[in-house]
Amino acid sequence: MTTVPNLVQPRQNVDLRGVGKQVARNAGGATVAAFFEANRGAIASVLPVHLGPDRMLRIALRCLRTSPKLMDCTVDSLFGAVVTCAQLGLEPNTPQGHVYLIPFENRKNQTTDVQLIIGYKGLVDLARRSGEIERISARVVCRNDTFEVDYGTDDRIVHKPQIEGERGGVIGFYAMARLKGGGVQFEFMSKREVDAVMRATQSKGNYGPWRDHYEEMGRKTLIRRLSKYLPMSIELANASSLDDRAEVGKPQGLASVLEGEFVVEDEDDIIDPETGEVHEDTRPLAHTPDAPPQETQQRQYDDATAAQQAKTNPHQTDQAQYRARGRRSLMPEGA
Repeated sequence: MTTVPNLVQPRQNVDLRGVGKQVARNAGGATVAAFFEANRGAIASVLPVHLGPDRMLRIALRCLRTSPKLMDCTVDSLFGAVVTCAQLGLEPNTPQGHVYLIPFENRKNQTTDVQLIIGYKGLVDLARRSGEIERISARVVCRNDTFEVDYGTDDRIVHKPQIEGERGGVIGFYAMARLKGGGVQFEFMSKREVDAVMRATQSKGNYGPWRDHYEEMGRKTLIRRLSKYLPMSIELANASSLDDRAEVGKPQGLASVLEGEFVVEDEDDIIDPETGEVHEDTRPLAHTPDAPPQETQQRQYDDATAAQQAKTNPHQTDQAQYRARGRRSLMPEGA
């Protein structure tokens, strides 16, 4: 059985240079916790009001304990996934089933990265955030249910599940949304159509959520299709884009949330671009005036010319000001 180090207490005085590119298991659980803690500002800056950085960090570190395979991912990828969850306002790997962190083999970079898989309930939650949807849901249709779908001038769905006895096998899925301004939108797909979507994914239904949670993935497929016709929140648009890439096995780019590697540095330190070493900045401070004297003189001349032309020919004022602005933008620095 794989064991994961205690991640609750970050180790003190940890050198965090280059930690982001390391595999979490090699870096060690305490170092990963210290890296997350040092970057809590990035999480706090994007969290919605109903979530706090302390709670999100606790949930993230708990994910590593409950899903040990995530320790095979790079620290950058793990942290990027947590920041993305914070942006969406969804808590990963919780009983709510909003979003899941899954290890993903990045063959191009020869690394194991984290992928975000948005759950059915997560999509429903994000859809409601547009403020324009009163109710939204997705359901499974079984063979012994009473089910009718009519398309035309009066679109409607009638669904009466079989209460007594077996409902039978799955024959289709549908999603419905009632808008606050009035009106109802719905989408129906047969099991054959949903299976075609499943076979187009990386797993083709042989492993992962399509095999283990088929009905939930079917509902999710209908919510995603229905959302194209609904007022869409920014969070839902971002989640759908991430989910599309995960479905076909493409990297989601979560490791690039932090540009470069994380380095704790003093204000007077500089970084060698070739070696990455941190040195004390001993360079003398240079005086940088607001504008070079030559540019200031040219600007005064241009403004005076434009003002004079405005008096003699008002129609040429805009042209003179445009030429003046053009000369300033083309003037080289320090000229």
